[in-house]
Amino acid sequence: MKAAIPFIWETHGVHVGTGKDHVKHGIDDIRAAVERAIEQGFPSLSFVIHSPRLTSFRYQSERDTEVKFIRGDAAFFNYAETMEALKHRYARRIRLRYGIELEWMGPELGLQWNRSKLFQAYGLDFVIGSVHFSYQGIPYDGSQEDTDRLIELRGGLEAFWAGYLDEMIEMIDTSWEMIHVVGHLDLPKLYAPMPEQMKDVEHSAHFLARRMRTLLEMIGDLNLALDVNLSGLRKGCGLYPDLELLKRARQLHIPIAIGSDSHRIEEIGRDYEQGITMAREAGYRHYVTFSRGITEKRPLSEENDGHFRILNLGVEILKLRFEPRYRQKTPHFSFGGSFRSLLPLFDDSVSLGVYNALRVRRDDRSITLSDDSAEARDGIAVDGGLICLYSHHTDTPGTLSILFNTLASEAINVETTQLYSLFDGSATAFLSVSGAEDRIRQAVDFVMGTASDRFFSIEIDSRIELPPLKAAPAYLLEVDGVSLPIPISGHMVITLHNNRPGILLILLSALASRGVNIMDLQLGSRGERGFAVLGIEGDERSVAAVLTELGPQFYEATQIVLPALDIEESSPLSRG
Repeated sequence: MKAAIPFIWETHGVHVGTGKDHVKHGIDDIRAAVERAIEQGFPSLSFVIHSPRLTSFRYQSERDTEVKFIRGDAAFFNYAETMEALKHRYARRIRLRYGIELEWMGPELGLQWNRSKLFQAYGLDFVIGSVHFSYQGIPYDGSQEDTDRLIELRGGLEAFWAGYLDEMIEMIDTSWEMIHVVGHLDLPKLYAPMPEQMKDVEHSAHFLARRMRTLLEMIGDLNLALDVNLSGLRKGCGLYPDLELLKRARQLHIPIAIGSDSHRIEEIGRDYEQGITMAREAGYRHYVTFSRGITEKRPLSEENDGHFRILNLGVEILKLRFEPRYRQKTPHFSFGGSFRSLLPLFDDSVSLGVYNALRVRRDDRSITLSDDSAEARDGIAVDGGLICLYSHHTDTPGTLSILFNTLASEAINVETTQLYSLFDGSATAFLSVSGAEDRIRQAVDFVMGTASDRFFSIEIDSRIELPPLKAAPAYLLEVDGVSLPIPISGHMVITLHNNRPGILLILLSALASRGVNIMDLQLGSRGERGFAVLGIEGDERSVAAVLTELGPQFYEATQIVLPALDIEESSPLSRG
């Protein structure tokens, strides 16, 4: 069924309910929300839940109960488990994301409280940082009476807004490493008009304009995204943020994350078209979503949707190569061949010419991908000075390490490898090796003599013609500029290591010891540095443990898990 056009991959999406609390908030029947999204043809749905607040920060409806309670505490505590079960239940029908809206309650106890809440909600795709309450515990979005009281307490409308902007700035200054998105930038306009000077960030010297500039510049400089929140449209106060502020955000290259901020099922999918129209009017051509804290790019039209899918794979693989605290920094892009249609959409991107691929790069690391199998096949080359081996063997953990072990014992280095699982219980491997030819033959004879139950044949032939790569949604072509053509799979390992005999044997033996099977393998080198990319099947935790124990000869050992790719390969979903 075709989705309500256009569709938005939301971040600040459907608010999960508070269950049996004294005051209801959000949608308790989350299965009904998912079924509605599926009925509308949506390929994805995003859930969000408020972090529980300190009891001194309460809405009037909560105070009226005359019972002190922490709203949503039980629902929040079980949130991650509930979401993971929901994702499993609907895995083949829709892609589900989930995050939290972290309530700012000051830089002291409130900040420590928020840090503790993040540990309760594991596996999050994103965290939104929002200010709903003033320091005085009075909400900005509670009621007209609350707002009027805070305006009077602060001495006027401008002082009211100045206090809010200061709280937003302080929230970002102290919490930026904990969040990915800044929520509804100008929330108080729900009940308090925005001074015109505050909107005029392009020209005004008014102190509110200066503070708004500071706020937006901090968001941009810290690589945070801005919540383009559609709920203001249905509440009658206009898009959060105001269009003039959104234009300023675009000038600062601040990415936007779009969401309906739905609290009722009938609000799901509402105002998508108007939100996209206003984002385009502000100058945006794409927006962002998040998967496990990693930024994804999404087009504001479907024209380049397939290319964005490959781009997001590249971004995710590259960012997984960095420690979590360094992943928010924005990478640079290069586009070639058919991917050059993305050049106008990304500032500072450069061309790869007719090379039909895209490259995602940051610092000294890069990932080059394509959906073109021909480009992957063209990247396969064997140095004419090397000897090639062809192996046909059982497709079982540890088998390939037997061959590598024997080659290493003869001081023979494996320069490149391509491994192909034949999905019939066997696999083939094509190796280029350097070393004395007589010692290579001795190693092959030894393997065939001692492990003939695992190896059907090993041939030595410098003229072996390599078979084409197996079909895949995308292909990894290069790592850091080194050719390593291999099909992208849902579970991979990338290593950089000392390019010496026996080094790779450490990795293969370690994986085999944990029952990890190697489905694809590609090796490459640049001088003294070796590169390996493996497609594997095995337990993620076991692999993670092994990769920390490889020793100093391994400069990088990264596990790449791409659950979204598994869905794309197995699901009937047509949009992605």
